[in-house]
Amino acid sequence: MTAIEWLQSHAHHVSLWDLTIAFFGYFIFSCVVERLTNKNGPMLWPVFGILPTILFCQYELYDWVTRALAKAGGTFRYRGVAFGGARGIITVDPANVEHMVRTRFGNYPKGKYYRERFSDLLGGGIFNADDAEWKEQRRLATSEMHSSRLVRHSYDTMRELVHCKLLKLLEARAVPPGDDKPPLDLQDVLLRFTFDNICTAALGIDPGCLTVDLPDVLFARAFEEATELTLLRFMVPPFVWKPLRFLSLGHERRLKEAVEIVHNFADKTVSDRRTELSKLGRLSDRSDLLSRLMEDNNHNYSNKFLRDFCVSFILAGRDTSSVALVWFFWLIYKHPKVEAKALSEIHQIILRRRLPVGQEMHQDVVFTPEELTDMVYLQAALSESLRLYPAVPMELKEVQEDDVLPDGTELKQGDRAMFCIFSMARIEALWGRDCEEFRPERWLRDDGQGLVSESQFKYAVFNAGPRLCVGKKFAYMQMKMVAATVLWRYSVVVAEGHRAVPKLTTTLYMKHGLPVTLRPRVAVAMKS
Repeated sequence: MTAIEWLQSHAHHVSLWDLTIAFFGYFIFSCVVERLTNKNGPMLWPVFGILPTILFCQYELYDWVTRALAKAGGTFRYRGVAFGGARGIITVDPANVEHMVRTRFGNYPKGKYYRERFSDLLGGGIFNADDAEWKEQRRLATSEMHSSRLVRHSYDTMRELVHCKLLKLLEARAVPPGDDKPPLDLQDVLLRFTFDNICTAALGIDPGCLTVDLPDVLFARAFEEATELTLLRFMVPPFVWKPLRFLSLGHERRLKEAVEIVHNFADKTVSDRRTELSKLGRLSDRSDLLSRLMEDNNHNYSNKFLRDFCVSFILAGRDTSSVALVWFFWLIYKHPKVEAKALSEIHQIILRRRLPVGQEMHQDVVFTPEELTDMVYLQAALSESLRLYPAVPMELKEVQEDDVLPDGTELKQGDRAMFCIFSMARIEALWGRDCEEFRPERWLRDDGQGLVSESQFKYAVFNAGPRLCVGKKFAYMQMKMVAATVLWRYSVVVAEGHRAVPKLTTTLYMKHGLPVTLRPRVAVAMKS
C-alpha cells in the first residue's frame, strides 16, 4: 500500500487535533534544525524567516543588528517571508565592504530591488541609476560639484540662509534667563534649513521653509511624504504594494499624489529656466546646478533628465546633513567638555582677526571658508558624531553573479548584500574598547593640529569606492557653518527626559525630534 492509499484509507480518522500536533511538530523540528545549522546567526523562523525577530525588535532594530553581528563574528545570513524572494547577508567586515564597493564594484549595483522602489520619485536620477547611466551622471556630478563657481555659490547661499533666516528664527525662539517658552524642535528646523539650502543650490529656488513662523510649504511637505512613502516599500512585500500601486489605493495613492506635486514643481522650474535661457541667451547671473547643466553647450539634456538629476540631489542634500547635525547637537549637550573645546577653537580662530577688544564677541560674526577649514576639532567632533550616528545607517547592494566574500561567505545571484554602518561603529575589533564612546580625539593627530584619515571601508558614512559621496566637502562645510554659528551664540539645552531614539527608516532621524531650549551665551563666560 502506498503512502497516498494509506492516507486515503485513514483520512476519516485524522482529526483537526492531529493536524495541529503534526504542524507544531514540524514547526519545532524546523526550528531545531535551523538552530543546529545556523548557530551564530539570528533565528530564521519557518515560513516567516527573520520577520518575527524584526517585528519584536523594531524599536531597537539597529542595536539588535549590532548585537547579532557581534555574535555572528561580523556577518550573518537572513531570509524573508517564504516566496517573498528576500534573502542575503548583513556584514560589518571592512574587507567585505571593500570587496563589494570597489574590488567587484560591477557585481554589486543598487539593483532592481532598490531601483523599482525609488523609480516613481527619482526616475533615472544618479542615486537610482546603475551601469553606464550612472557613470555619465557621476562624471557630470563630479565636474559640477568641484567647480569653483558652484563651490563659491554654495558658500554664499549657505551664509545668507544661516545669517538672514536661521539665526533670525533662533533669535525669535531663544529663551533668556527667567523666561519660559515651549521647546523648539531642532530636527524640524534643520530639515527646513537643509531643504531650502539644497533647493537653492540645485534648482536656484528658495522654497521658503525657514522663516520665523515655520510655514507649511506644499512642495516641501510633498517631498517629505513622497520620501517616507517610498521607503515604506522596503518594509512592505511587493505582492502588497504593487497591487496597491496598480489600483491607486492606500499609501500608494498618497505616494502618487505626493510625487506628482514634486515632479510638477521641478518640471515647472526646469521649464521656466528654459524660457529664461531662450529669452536672455545665457544664464550667467545664475550659478545653481540646474542653470549650469542647462547652459552646457556640449550636451542637450532633456527636461526629464534635468528634473531627475536635481530631485536626486535634493533627496541626498536634505536629509543627510540635517540628521547629522541633530545627533551632533544632542551629543554636544551630553558631553559639555567637547562643547567647551569646540568653543575654545572657534574663539581662537575669531581672535586671529585682531579685532578691537570686545568686538570679537559681536553676534554678527560670519565665518569665512578658510576659517571653517581651520576648525579641526569641530570637524573631529562632527566626524565622531557621524561615526556613531551615520545619516544613512545601512547600505544595500544586489548580487549579479555568484561570489565569495573575503571572509568566506558565499553569495548567490539575486542575494542582497548589506553593510550596516551604524553597527560598524560599535564593533570593538574595529574601533577599540571605547568604540561606543563619543570621543572626537580619535580623529586628531597626536599633535592635535591635523585630522586622522580612516579607511573609507571602515568609516563608510559617505559611502565608499566609486560611489563615494561627491558632496562630502559641501556637507562638511555646511555642517561646520551651522554648528559653529549656533554654538557661538547659543547653548542648546535638550528637553529634560527626552530619549534620542532612531526612527526606523533608511535615514537615521530621531523618532521624536529634538526638543531644545536655546539660551544666549554670555560674553564674559565665553571669554573665560
